[in-house]
Amino acid sequence: MTADRPSPEAPERGADLYAERRRHIAKAGRSASLLTAGDPLADAVIAELDALGAPARQALVSGLGTGLASLHKPPPEAVAALLEQLETTPSRLDPLMLHRGDVVGLSVPPLWFGLCSITSALAYSYASPAVARLPTRTGTPTAMATRQLVENGVWARQTMRPGGLLRGGPGYVATVQVRLRHARMRATALEDWDAGIRGLPISGVDMARTWLGFTLVPFEALAAVGIDISPDDERLLYHYWSYAAHLLGVDESLYGDVVDHSDARRLRRLLDSTTAAPDDDSRSMIAAMIDVQARAMADAPGAVLSEVQLRALIHSVLWRAFGDEVGDRLGLPAPATTELMPLIGRLNREARYWQTFSPASAQAARRRALDGPGPELIGAILPGGVVHLRNAAAYRWSAPSF
Repeated sequence: MTADRPSPEAPERGADLYAERRRHIAKAGRSASLLTAGDPLADAVIAELDALGAPARQALVSGLGTGLASLHKPPPEAVAALLEQLETTPSRLDPLMLHRGDVVGLSVPPLWFGLCSITSALAYSYASPAVARLPTRTGTPTAMATRQLVENGVWARQTMRPGGLLRGGPGYVATVQVRLRHARMRATALEDWDAGIRGLPISGVDMARTWLGFTLVPFEALAAVGIDISPDDERLLYHYWSYAAHLLGVDESLYGDVVDHSDARRLRRLLDSTTAAPDDDSRSMIAAMIDVQARAMADAPGAVLSEVQLRALIHSVLWRAFGDEVGDRLGLPAPATTELMPLIGRLNREARYWQTFSPASAQAARRRALDGPGPELIGAILPGGVVHLRNAAAYRWSAPSF
């Protein structure tokens, strides 16, 4: 007689499900509206830089380096508004976390960071036609993919380093520069933007996708080669990168409640539902990026795989990370062979076990990641080689890219 009696917890569970549904509906509505929205603060700064020139630029550089309060005279209005938003630290932020850096990302060996993390992040970004169209307008796919591999690799490393996101730190400045570069690209593209392409170039949705490209997406690619992280590590990862999202200008309604991969997957489904399907520009940029990365890694000192083998390995990783349906839409050739993937996964799982076996071994792994090749893997194919790469890594405001 008691089998049909409702559980006393059922109303609470029902209320939780109802609240979750309402949150999802609200977030879906916000996501749809962000498809046609840019970044008002950064967009205003770009307009102000164009109108006022050097004085506004100098105020911006000084404010990013030492803070708004340190400026000797009030900066222009838009620059002041941006600096104020950047310096309004989220209440949930743990300051000590910024001093430690992204301990989860830094635990990834540099080889796999370059092969899995950066390639998957860019592939996911290029999957949006509104993003892929921009680099194809300003250069050849190969040239633009080379540049963006360098820029994204250097930016990610600077962002992850201990202290990198502290005010005035290299990751802090580089992250704001990425944000302003997006605003510059948006302003330039809007002059002759094709209204037939859904949404704005680098819309609020694309900015959130960029954030997922350095949280969820790379770790799904890394899982394809046996590099998994624990639930505790997931929470550390999203806590750290939530501050990067704040600096990037991502709408907080999208990322504010994302604390693990499960939450991030729900957000990705939502964003993907409002993003147009990959087009020829998407496929062209992804193919060029894979070719550049495979060639660079094959030419790197100590390389043991050929360019053909590395390209096949990248294809296998991306297919496993994105799935067959998405892989087909992205124009990825089906991997000719995957016999090595189980062996690679097993070796990486065993190596990671010992890398994270103790605090000392974990710290040693992070030091190796900091000292590892990172974006230098592609230095061999850049005009000017390592010298060019070092200049790119410096992110000097004297040669702004926005």
